[in-house]
Amino acid sequence: MKIPKAIQQVIESFERLPGVGPKTAQRLTFYLLHVPQGELDRFALSVQSLKKNTIMCSICFSIDETDPCSVCSDKRRDQSVICVVEQPLDVLALERNGRYHGIYHVLHGKIDPLNNIGPEEIRIDELVRRVKNPVGPDITEVILATNPTMEGEATAMYLAKQLRSFDYAQENKLKITRIGRGLPTGADLEYADPTTLERAMEGRSNY
Repeated sequence: MKIPKAIQQVIESFERLPGVGPKTAQRLTFYLLHVPQGELDRFALSVQSLKKNTIMCSICFSIDETDPCSVCSDKRRDQSVICVVEQPLDVLALERNGRYHGIYHVLHGKIDPLNNIGPEEIRIDELVRRVKNPVGPDITEVILATNPTMEGEATAMYLAKQLRSFDYAQENKLKITRIGRGLPTGADLEYADPTTLERAMEGRSNY
């Protein structure tokens, strides 16, 4: 049986998404065939406007509707503490927890030599500039909240080395910490439950 072109195109589009294999792509596509047209139109419009109605924050590089984002522009946040994460999803995970009140820096990746991703390919230089020349108060703490994977640990070690080279870091005016081991090795922040995230933040140590 030859699959109609319209169906095949949707299947191929789903297959390009991370974690979606051929069978899952087929199931999703045939599910959409049974969705009422109005709901399908709303779904298509949401996808179409996804990039049009979002913007990357020029300060922390998270994704929001405004620039600066709602976190960076919130004067109630502690502007002297930066939490460094790999992806915007990690920001959402920590914000859901509601216990962290500083600001963020999103790297958009991690150092991964096997996939030819070096320090230059992620937002490390921008972090260094933010800490060296803060827009607001001096940065007193950088929390390294990269995922507890081999690549995440390598990224945290590299960042710590870069930050320790600052004069005022050597004068103990900059605290560099790593999130605690409430997270199991190999886990991602976005999948962690609020209690685990809270323990990880509270259990951070000097790095």
